[in-house]
Amino acid sequence: MDEQTLAGALQDLARRGFTQNLSVEGNRLRVVETGKTLRPEDVVIREYHRFEGVSDPDDMAIVYAIEAEGGMRGTLVDAYGAYSDPAVSAFLSAVPVRRTQ
Repeated sequence: MDEQTLAGALQDLARRGFTQNLSVEGNRLRVVETGKTLRPEDVVIREYHRFEGVSDPDDMAIVYAIEAEGGMRGTLVDAYGAYSDPAVSAFLSAVPVRRTQ
């Protein structure tokens, strides 16, 4: 995986089947393409990758590879550190991390 850039990580994850774009709305995860919403207990985090900006240490992001019941696989991107979205952090705190073997 090209872990040097966020774009490279997203491309690699898409090649591996994490093709849906995800967002957090309230206490639900939303599949952007379909509008379907999921609860924390419906999904697992398969992996995550953190990135720090080359010129600005405040320019940090994290990408989560998430899988849901029924086979939906997608990615959720959030800022990392002081600029992270509290709604994303709250949602993900209830989601287990189960790395793919």
